[in-house]
Amino acid sequence: MDVVAVVNYGPEPGAVELREIPVPAPGEDEVLLDVAAVSVCGSDVHQWQALNSWPVRHPVVLGHEFCGTVREVGPRVRGFGPGDRVVCETHAVVDPDGPLARAGLYQLDPGRRGYGATVDGAMRPTMPVPARILHRLPDRLSPEHAALTEPCCVAYSAVAVHSDVKPGDRVVVLGPGPIGILCAAMARLRGAEVALVGLEQDAHRLEVAAAYQCARFRSGSEDLGAWARERDGAGVDGVVDASGHSAALREALELVRPAGFITKVGWGAQPMDFSLDPLVQKAVRLQGSFSHNWPVWERVIALLASGALDVAPLVGGVWPLGEWREAFERMERGEIVKAVLRPGEGPSR
Repeated sequence: MDVVAVVNYGPEPGAVELREIPVPAPGEDEVLLDVAAVSVCGSDVHQWQALNSWPVRHPVVLGHEFCGTVREVGPRVRGFGPGDRVVCETHAVVDPDGPLARAGLYQLDPGRRGYGATVDGAMRPTMPVPARILHRLPDRLSPEHAALTEPCCVAYSAVAVHSDVKPGDRVVVLGPGPIGILCAAMARLRGAEVALVGLEQDAHRLEVAAAYQCARFRSGSEDLGAWARERDGAGVDGVVDASGHSAALREALELVRPAGFITKVGWGAQPMDFSLDPLVQKAVRLQGSFSHNWPVWERVIALLASGALDVAPLVGGVWPLGEWREAFERMERGEIVKAVLRPGEGPSR
């Protein structure tokens, strides 16, 4: 069986196109999934423009934020059957016998391979998926919203697992991309006062973040500094850096109070050209946060299903797979926060 897929076929800018590819039968431990919706990630756009700082195996089908319906199951699959609605983790290949997987930290497995970069992803109508990374979806959760489970899990890990956010804290989130907005939303769910910080070109994204009751500021502004020190002059309790720029760490060090925390979830390939002495002087805890694991997914699905976490404000449009370029371009221009592709659908809406 052949299907049409969005393929990143080379390392040069613009090397993405629709191609027909075969769909393999599911393996013994896999299901064959009819992909219902794929959320476009900033990393998909970066690979399209050859701006990625991570290894990519070309050619590769893009897409790692997705959900769908089980069509067929392999002979060793238990607990799932045809017709089941599921959402899928991104960990396509891990070593189940490795020390990190045995500790429940398979997302940190050095040999991990992820969808859309080193394993063919979900921007196609049908794909095989290991049953070990499936989670059941409640009927009340739409495909367009369920496809955003993965970035929600990234934000949950950064804020609820790797940060010490307590009710009443003041938290600054740097970078109003999808992950930054979701980190702000998660911090609000934990009872914090939150400020989201962006640049001049981020005006629309900052407007979207208003739905999550965040204060919004431009990077480096006097108003931001005043907000950070408004309570007692010492700075904010914590900063989540979701900006994707190494220089943002300097601003984080300026805003955070002594004995506070900085959690870095945004990737930044640029070298730093400033001293980390303030980190020592303030006794600040600097923590990295990468990916997510099984219990995080289960909690995020529950938040989405209950309505406690609403991703509707982030979705700027839904397109059929054939109109992937418009979706990518609108995200690249910052006109929308998130685009969703529906591989099995016709006209856009």
